[in-house]
Amino acid sequence: MTPWLTVVGIGEDGFPGLGKQARRALLGATKIVGSPRQLALLPHCTRAEQLPWPSPFSLNPVLALRGEPVCVLASGDPMFYGVGASLARLVPAAEMRVLSMPSSCALAAARLGWPVQDLHVVSLVARPLAALNAHLYSGLRLLVLSNDGDSPAAIAALLCERGFGPSRVQVFEHLGGEAERTLVGTAQDWPHTDIAALNLVAIDCQATPHAPRHHRLAGLPDSAFRHDGQLTKRDVRAMTLARLAPQPGELLWDVGAGCGSIGIEWMRAHPACRALAIEADEGRQGFIEHNRDALGVPGLQLVRGKAPAALHGLEPPDAIFIGGGVTREGVLDLCWASLRPGGRLVANAVTLQSELALAHFRQQHGGELTRVHVAHAQPLGAFDTWRQALPITLLEVQKPVDA
Repeated sequence: MTPWLTVVGIGEDGFPGLGKQARRALLGATKIVGSPRQLALLPHCTRAEQLPWPSPFSLNPVLALRGEPVCVLASGDPMFYGVGASLARLVPAAEMRVLSMPSSCALAAARLGWPVQDLHVVSLVARPLAALNAHLYSGLRLLVLSNDGDSPAAIAALLCERGFGPSRVQVFEHLGGEAERTLVGTAQDWPHTDIAALNLVAIDCQATPHAPRHHRLAGLPDSAFRHDGQLTKRDVRAMTLARLAPQPGELLWDVGAGCGSIGIEWMRAHPACRALAIEADEGRQGFIEHNRDALGVPGLQLVRGKAPAALHGLEPPDAIFIGGGVTREGVLDLCWASLRPGGRLVANAVTLQSELALAHFRQQHGGELTRVHVAHAQPLGAFDTWRQALPITLLEVQKPVDA
């Protein structure tokens, strides 16, 4: 099949910077779709009808033209955080071809002399600024795709707030075009305000000695979370997440989420991990909203309500953690029924009644029960002694694949 759709990556140098294939596709198209800025880069000899993207944005106008020779304009590499990636999910590969230009990240890395394979890229285009928090580590180099001209100042303020004020920040405007400009400063002394909407931010992360050290491994310090005591403590949390075994793209239900610590650490395990935090208490819902942003996973979805009623209609999960409510009628049964085949269920108990509920569930569905005792050294007069925390019983069970 001859592709009817051609996605053309175009740079700031416009039509003259395109290769022969891209030029031919644009000159032979009956319709060209793109942003007003991109369409303005086309020469007058282009005879195709020019269609700006609708607002709100939708791919439907392109899909409705199936069979016609259509071109879609994209910035740089269409498959790198671009419209090409979105179209590829809906248009068969045999019907579409993509003609790429260097991405803004590739151009920025070339200007900086930074090896691309050593960089981390974060997109803030139509995404919360808090997503950057998950990537702040001293010594790391970041390339951030800005949402608009206000993004660099907001990024600098966030870096200062998180203890990364000394970080060197460089902003690239209109990369690859005649209007290209580079602005340099540190986050704590960021002097620039008038910045073009089309920009990319490069950050050489440098932390102050007192900046929090939030690693990617399970078991962040309890102090990393705001909470009212309803928190799966650090050591038990690490063991719980090891049993939940996060995998890219999987969905977790964190039932009785408290301050959201399990769901947050699940999502920090991989950028593609997803989580729903189900919590009935209004105060704890506020903790979840704060913690998810502060720890860089603003995509964690808060479900306001009490299980089991709040679980109805939710997307079936790949894993479930029940931190509270195992004795509530219907919670365990509905969670088990909702879990995808092959999925994992982990539940923690601290009371005799909740332990009995887990033991009864294990008799029906199998699994492994583990008793965890954790003690911490604390002062006793002039000496130290061990203070035993409440023992925790963990149930871990995997749903049969053929269930």
